[in-house]
Amino acid sequence: MKQALVLLCSLAAVGCKQAPPAQMETGYEVMTLAPADRKISSTHSATIRGRQDIDIYPQVSGTLTKISVTEGQRVKNGQTLFIIDQVPYEAALQTALANVESAKASLATAQLTYESKEELYKENVVSSFDLNTAKNSLLAAKAQLAQAKAQEVNARNNLSYTVVKSPADGVIGTLPYRVGALVSSNLAEPLTTVSDNSDMFVYFSMTENQLLGLIRQYGSKEEALKNMPVIDLQLSDKSAYPQQGQIETISGVIDRSTGTVSLRAVFPNKEGLLHSGGAGNVIIPVQKMEALVIPQAATFEIQDKRYVYKVVDGKAQSALIQVTRVNGGREFIVDEGLVPGDVIVAEGAGLLREGTPIQVKTTQATTTTTENQTKEG
Repeated sequence: MKQALVLLCSLAAVGCKQAPPAQMETGYEVMTLAPADRKISSTHSATIRGRQDIDIYPQVSGTLTKISVTEGQRVKNGQTLFIIDQVPYEAALQTALANVESAKASLATAQLTYESKEELYKENVVSSFDLNTAKNSLLAAKAQLAQAKAQEVNARNNLSYTVVKSPADGVIGTLPYRVGALVSSNLAEPLTTVSDNSDMFVYFSMTENQLLGLIRQYGSKEEALKNMPVIDLQLSDKSAYPQQGQIETISGVIDRSTGTVSLRAVFPNKEGLLHSGGAGNVIIPVQKMEALVIPQAATFEIQDKRYVYKVVDGKAQSALIQVTRVNGGREFIVDEGLVPGDVIVAEGAGLLREGTPIQVKTTQATTTTTENQTKEG
């Protein structure tokens, strides 16, 4: 029995020596950099305004007697919005009309007096002094009539101002005042705001460096505007606005406090989905030609700086790079630090160390071919 056990152990030992040891996978995927075209996008916080946001203030003082609109109502140019107490202004107009009639009567009397004095002067009955006095009285009467007519026009205008009308087509904003409130042109906030929402202005900012990049790319700010692509708008709930917009203006002044320049885009708003005062994000597509594109997995970060490992003389050598994110961060466009033809470790860079020997990982297809050739041999 003991001899049988010894024989079995000996056979097992021989079998173990003959089995090839398992080899660990130590290769790394690498890639050789070559220029490629990519479409990327830049996102900018934006505020939304109506094409016209007109604050409505009264031009006369008085008690608000009627509100003819509701919040959010669409109104036309010239439509009545509010009515201010008209009684004192109607009385002022009647007084002005009476003053005009009185001035007309005074003028007629002065005219008759002057004509009479003129005839008497010809007959040497009155002196030139009397004639000039009558003429001056006539001129004063004419001036009084002109003044009375001006007061009539002013009174009519004031009466018309008691009916506050919309200066443009648009949508009514909030109504902070109610019937009975005393209003005037010095109100702290307007009676309401009329917003023209047929098209919406979307304002956002761009850094000075981004602006300089556009100018260098297109030659001038004007040419940049002409060649700007259509842009997208992301609403505050992160949904995409279905209509695309176009950048219309770029400010010529850089804000000293922020170092940014203001841009304005216009978006159609036929469905009324956009509202003045809203917020969102403008997404601008940018075509990058002949760019060096690397996967995110090929990079690693140390103290907010991004690196890759280049393969130099078969060993890993770290290289500091500057990148731009594309495809949601799955890829990077290399702005600085690498050149075409560089070979880098394509994945698992965070597990490497400086000077690690790099053995290129053999693809499955190559491995299979090698195995088949070995079997055939």
